[in-house]
Amino acid sequence: MKYLRKIYLFLLDTVQTFLIAAAIFLVIYVFLFRPFEVKGDSMFPNFLDQEYVLTNIVVLDFQNPRLGDVIVFKAPPEPNKDYIKRVIGTPGDTVRLSNGNVYLNGKLLNENKFLKPDVKTYGGQFLPNDKTITVPPNDYFVMGDNRVYSSDSRDWGFVGRSAIIGESFFVYWPLNKMGFIKNPY
Repeated sequence: MKYLRKIYLFLLDTVQTFLIAAAIFLVIYVFLFRPFEVKGDSMFPNFLDQEYVLTNIVVLDFQNPRLGDVIVFKAPPEPNKDYIKRVIGTPGDTVRLSNGNVYLNGKLLNENKFLKPDVKTYGGQFLPNDKTITVPPNDYFVMGDNRVYSSDSRDWGFVGRSAIIGESFFVYWPLNKMGFIKNPY
């Protein structure tokens, strides 16, 4: 009888521990951080296909996305999918693509901290070359780091503030790429 009681107490402790851990995980997942998988090569070389990032979903309750932030959002062309891109223009900014370069508010945008100097950025259907657009209130202009292979704001337009899920801040898989995501600006 003594052994049965010990087994019962052990099982009870194990179930309680599991339920507490599950509750903590659920609170973190629902209210604070969410994992996302990078799919495709649109953010190469900074983020690789099948890499996993943690995204802070509460930070946007206190601040708006800033230039250079890497965000996850509901994809305008496919709202059932999540995209990960870099913020290039915030509300009120002007964006222009000319001669393979990005101009923000009339000045050449220095992207050397996250792109190789020889990377060229050309226009798309929404923002063709040599056209200037102004980012409306509550909208953002985003682009992938792999400019040639990225479907982004150049093709389908702005990302609304309400479509943004959160700001990615940490790569956790694969282990050799583990680390914090820094804003280059």
